[in-house]
Amino acid sequence: MDFENSLAFAKAQDKKDELGLYRSQFLFPKKNNKEFIYLCGNSLGLQPKVASEVIKSQLDSWADFAVEGWFEGDAPWMFYHKELKRLMAPIVGALPTEVCPMNTLTINLHLLLVSFYQPKGTKFKIIMEGGAFPSDQYAIESQVKFHGFDPNNAIIEVFPREGEETLRTEDIVAKIEANGDEIALVLFGGINYYTGQWYDMETITKAGHKVGAIVGWDLAHAAGNVPVQLHDWGVDFACWCSYKYQNAGPGGIGAIFVHEKHFENNNLNRFAGWWGYQEKKRFKMEKGFIPDDGADGWQVSCTQVIPMALYHASLQIFESAGFLKKLRLKSINLTGYLEFIINQINIILEVEQFKIITPRESESRGAQLSIIANKNGKQIFDDLVLNHILGDWREPNVIRLSPIPLYNSFEDIYLTGLALLDISKKALNKN
Repeated sequence: MDFENSLAFAKAQDKKDELGLYRSQFLFPKKNNKEFIYLCGNSLGLQPKVASEVIKSQLDSWADFAVEGWFEGDAPWMFYHKELKRLMAPIVGALPTEVCPMNTLTINLHLLLVSFYQPKGTKFKIIMEGGAFPSDQYAIESQVKFHGFDPNNAIIEVFPREGEETLRTEDIVAKIEANGDEIALVLFGGINYYTGQWYDMETITKAGHKVGAIVGWDLAHAAGNVPVQLHDWGVDFACWCSYKYQNAGPGGIGAIFVHEKHFENNNLNRFAGWWGYQEKKRFKMEKGFIPDDGADGWQVSCTQVIPMALYHASLQIFESAGFLKKLRLKSINLTGYLEFIINQINIILEVEQFKIITPRESESRGAQLSIIANKNGKQIFDDLVLNHILGDWREPNVIRLSPIPLYNSFEDIYLTGLALLDISKKALNKN
């Protein structure tokens, strides 16, 4: 798409956007009765207007049926997760049997590591991205300690080259190959939360398998953002949250993926619970854990009905909008327009006030640009908020802006650019 730095261009793009109607299905934050331009869906997605209705529906089921709600009503709680599995699977390129909504992200990561981090002999190390989100760092540190290893020795981190902000795929692969005899597990975030880099998941997965390692992914910033193909790529396991790009509410329910090739592997450890027991025999209350079929066998506690209902509501919007094609195309164009506008600001200011550290290639990023301001970064961010534009700030010096295709518009991007230009002129003392 050829971009123009004009309101007329932005309005013209929005007028022909067939996904524009979904914007009206979300609630935007307000202050002094003025809506924010919301560019923070990478941290917390907006509330679908239907959210209050789905919560009321579940409260009504509770009121009308009480305990019988597990088996009565339009959507009995006992089987409710199965409808979500159908809708979740396309989001991550999986079979419905390979996914399950449950718990929250880091809890799920720990449960999956119980199964898939099995150090043996010299193969005990975990390789991961340097600067991963802290939850991943802490989870992995605690897991290797649990197995009796020193994190300083058992964890291999891959960092960008000196003077670069993002990782090169060839460097990740080279590090895996160089340490292949010692690596038990490869675990990366699908998209790095700080830089917005979408890693080459297929290539990294193949490299890990080539050295005999298990490969898992934290898709917190990838699920619902970019089209991943977990099943076809042969990924062993993955987990994600639902409250960022998938709009399932603060602290919303998490989800897991386990590739079907592991379903019959009786050598996998797992922390078991009643809800992961075979569904058809669950109420016999017998000793001896027998896992349910597929990813459902990794469940521990019973269905979280209301958080699941919120996720269900959002997943139906994704199904209607067409995630794999229509939403991705709009995402590429919106993010590309934001990049264009930021570059235009630098040209007007005659200085590189804003440096984009997210990769320029669309295949290496999702709906996020991470931006470093040359001067007064935190003040610029604060001034954006005062101008009713809400992104987020990540220490030490990054502004993250995420144009979400379900509810952001080209006009949002243009107006953000106008505000950034005005704020920057003041910060740089230019007329």
